[in-house]
Amino acid sequence: MPSLCRDCLTVLDAAPPRGRCPHCRSPRVFSHPELFNLSIAHMDCDAFYASVEKRDDPSLAAKPVIVGGGQRGVVSTCCYIARIKGVRSAMPMFQALKLCPEAVVIKPRISRYVEVSRQIRAMMEELTPSIEPLSLDEAFLDLTGTSRLHGAPPAVLLARLVKRMEEDLGVSGSVGLSHNKFLAKIASDLDKPRGFSVIGAAETQGFLASKPVRIIWGVGTATQTALEQAGIRTIADLLRWDRGDLTVRFGQMGDRLWHLARGLDTRRVNRAEKLKSISKETTFFEDTSDPDLLDGHIWRLAEQVSDRAKAKALAGRTVTLKLKKGDFQLVTRRHSLPDPTQVADRIYRAARDLFAHSGANGPYRLIGVGLSDLCPEVDADRSGDLLDPDAGKRAAAERATDAIRARFGTDAIIKGRALR
Repeated sequence: MPSLCRDCLTVLDAAPPRGRCPHCRSPRVFSHPELFNLSIAHMDCDAFYASVEKRDDPSLAAKPVIVGGGQRGVVSTCCYIARIKGVRSAMPMFQALKLCPEAVVIKPRISRYVEVSRQIRAMMEELTPSIEPLSLDEAFLDLTGTSRLHGAPPAVLLARLVKRMEEDLGVSGSVGLSHNKFLAKIASDLDKPRGFSVIGAAETQGFLASKPVRIIWGVGTATQTALEQAGIRTIADLLRWDRGDLTVRFGQMGDRLWHLARGLDTRRVNRAEKLKSISKETTFFEDTSDPDLLDGHIWRLAEQVSDRAKAKALAGRTVTLKLKKGDFQLVTRRHSLPDPTQVADRIYRAARDLFAHSGANGPYRLIGVGLSDLCPEVDADRSGDLLDPDAGKRAAAERATDAIRARFGTDAIIKGRALR
């Protein structure tokens, strides 16, 4: 059984007795019959934002850390200590603090996370040019053909990558290794944090059969409900359906489900995959129609979208507002701006107007703001707004605010509407 020590990176021909590495005595030895024959990987950082905060402030190491908004905001992410208490991403902050009142709450520092993300990306670039980032903290890698170049199989290169991330950057990651992207993504979630999981070709069918359909990437609440109405709850249930019948019942999604249920995924790791949109949304703990509360959320979401756009040096022309009502009815409205923007004030005002004219009645359980039709930031905010002569002044003030926050922290300046 091919084996690898994830601490000293020793390659073994057989699983060691008592499961410990014969060289360094580490128990972190991974064994799998296809370990050195697979090359498609998904690497996901563990509680990335919280890990960066703990790395930058060692006094937080043993404390539960929540990265997110204020009392009426939501959890962006949290460390594993907080997760043990039941805290989860997108949970309302007041609920999270009830579960874990001793938690240290930190406002997101997107620019800092971008900086660390770029350092991780540089480490990946040393291994392979075939990288497809999904977000700041996760990416697909195709290491096919890299063994001769680096003198080691992909599994060793990946173990070396996450070891180096921990030692040089103080950030841990979990790796999923398989023969396609779908399975690599599933594998990376199997053993977190600091995990290393493999789904081989020979075990694919047996592994998937008993899994719930929600394990399939892209199957959300609405799709899961529709599948359950058709008597489909597990992958095994999907396997009993004819491909044509699935397509008739569920359209293009049905054909996709037929393939993925069999572990078939022909998508390549695409380095040139362009980001199509930037969006943020929040789900309320209780449905609400409170206009002040909703306006505050629209501002916070617009600010987060703006921060991400600025971090990625992008701007967008189309602002989207997403509303989900208490009965799960989804309402989406879009507005195209005269020119692209990355300014939070313009995104907020467009989204607020979309909400005012949405024609939808609350209460709402979810609200989201997005920016699409993306382009380089050099093309942003050039023409101004003839109907709003003060827009340029507000944009300049926002740039000045960004500079102050970059120097003195995100709490240095807070708009009043962010406190709603």
